[in-house]
Amino acid sequence: MRVMNIHPALLPSFPGTHVWQTEVDFGVKFAGCTVHFVDEGTDTGPIIIQAVVPVYDDDTAEALNARILQQEHKIYAQAIQLYAEGRLEIQGRRVLAKGIPKIPDTFLINPRPVMFEP
Repeated sequence: MRVMNIHPALLPSFPGTHVWQTEVDFGVKFAGCTVHFVDEGTDTGPIIIQAVVPVYDDDTAEALNARILQQEHKIYAQAIQLYAEGRLEIQGRRVLAKGIPKIPDTFLINPRPVMFEP
């Protein structure tokens, strides 16, 4: 049996506490959350699943926290389900999710590109 933890940042960046304010102060354009297996370190265990959210120029730590929290509720349940179904395999530092289709080639840009009119 493994122990899972959820962290309100995209690990390995921003481990520890008070991360929302740190992310806003640092000026990152994307933040998010991570579910990982617990190991002997602080927020250093193998990553199971992550979700990404944009960080807006006018964000406060509280606004960013609220946006991330919505995703935490989704991915923690997904990580538990994958584990319960026996679909997670640890290979070194990587956690592989068996039988999960790849996400089509997509990307996010923040801030959004300005569309110039001809």
